Formats: sequence, C-alpha cells, structure tokens
Amino acid sequence: MDGNELIKNYPRMVTPTSKKFDPVMLAKITEKIVCRYREGVYERKYDDFYATGVYRGIATGYAVGCCLRCIFCWSYPSRDFPETFGKFYSPTQVHEKLKDIAKKANVRKCRLSSCEPTLCKDHLLALLELVEDDPWFKLFILETNGILFGMDKDYVRSLTKFSKVYVRISLKAGTPEQFSKKTGAVPEAFELPFNAIRYLMEYEIPFHVAAMSLDPRIMSHEERMALISKLADIDVKILLNLEEEIVDPYDTAIARLKAAGVELRWPLKRIYMPIREIIARKIGTSED
Repeated sequence: MDGNELIKNYPRMVTPTSKKFDPVMLAKITEKIVCRYREGVYERKYDDFYATGVYRGIATGYAVGCCLRCIFCWSYPSRDFPETFGKFYSPTQVHEKLKDIAKKANVRKCRLSSCEPTLCKDHLLALLELVEDDPWFKLFILETNGILFGMDKDYVRSLTKFSKVYVRISLKAGTPEQFSKKTGAVPEAFELPFNAIRYLMEYEIPFHVAAMSLDPRIMSHEERMALISKLADIDVKILLNLEEEIVDPYDTAIARLKAAGVELRWPLKRIYMPIREIIARKIGTSED
C-alpha cells in the first residue's frame, strides 16, 4: 500500500458525521506512517523535545501519531496529520536528546507524551533499555491511552524488566457510548484501557489512572459515577490515586471540540469534588 492510499481514509478530527474506527487497526495504520526500520534501527517520529514543569520537572519527548481522536485533546496537529509533521529519530538519538535536556534543567526524570507513545513497540522498548542503563535517569513516565496495552498482555509483561518505568494510563469516558462519542472509536474498544489496568496490576508495574472526569461540561454526573464504579470493581485503591482532569483551553483542544460540534463555556466555573477527596473525608468521618 503506497503513502497516498494509506492516508486516503485516515481519520482526522472527529465530526458529528465521522465514521467510527477500530483503534487497534488505526494504531497499525498509524505505525506505518510514524515508525520505520532502517539499517537495523527502529526509528519513530517526534515533534519536539524539551523540559516541562509537570511532575516537578521532566524532560519530554513529544511523539507523533495516535490511535484515538479525543475531542478534548491538547496535543499537536501531528495527531491528525502524522504524515505531515515530525522527524524520525532512533532510540539512541531520543535518549541523547532527553538526557541533554534533563541535565540542562537539572531533572532526573523523562517521559514520552503527546499523542500515543506505545505506538512503535520496538522503538519504545529499545529506548527504555537505554534509560534503564543510564544512571542519570531515576524515572521514566509513560503516558498512554491503554489501547495497545489492553489488547496485548505480552506488551505489558515486557515492561517488567525495567525498574524505572511508571505508567500513567488516561481514561477518556465512563461508558462505551460516551467513549465512542469522545474518541471517535467503536464502543467495543472501551474495555481495552481497563484490560490494561488489570494487566499492569497483575505484573505489579507501578501506575496510576487519570481520567477526564472532573469537568461537568464534558462528563455528566451519571457517567462519572459509572466510571468510578468500574474502577472500584477492579480495585477500590485505584480511586485513592485517581488523577481527575478538566479540559484546558489549548487552541488544538478548542479546534477539536468545535469540529465535533461541542461548545464549552469559558472560563470553567464549577468542577466536581475529586473522588479521592470524597473518600478521604469519609475515612476521616468514620475514624471520628
């Protein structure tokens, strides 16, 4: 399949009339665009590299391409047009860039963010090996939507040989219907990130769950309760560390919301009480 045929029906931003896609299949198609094997090296496309203040300072590589089309996503336009943006880098080049940035910023953590870093499995695993052997880095934070981990248990198992990996798995919705509406994917794929959580627990890989569940404009109370209940069914302790998010008014997020026919009022005037705060209060009350 040539490049033109590959992107002919490639999903871009979600619209009210968009056809639903299989995110696992979209991952495979996207990998043909953003991953390549050249002269014995697994290369991958990146937009940029720089240090940012989250996690109290971290060197970050911004990966190109994703297998979801979240309507509130802040990431670069390369998510929707991976054939147009980014440059290919080898694992060694990525490691060197992250280390140089980390040393200049005096931070000991690194991560891959934006889009979906678990695309290009061989590239990621090779990068993790370099970070594992590098005494400068103490922690590698892997931010993922959980789709590929949820459909490939062995992929999750492969992380067990790395002592520095910490996973942040991001949930987009609380029901299959809302998942489909917010990501553009088929409703059946809703279960995959929850499978990923189970696999991470089974293999005792450090992780926490994040969810776009603090913003009443994007998640109803009923949907939020459905999400919380589903996580509690896996393990109630997940809720104690649940990172709940709101939609941030990045230009890219606003453009994607508009394309999907969703209008949010700014500024955000009310948020839900974080579930971990509710639990903490209940624990405190019961102890009294």
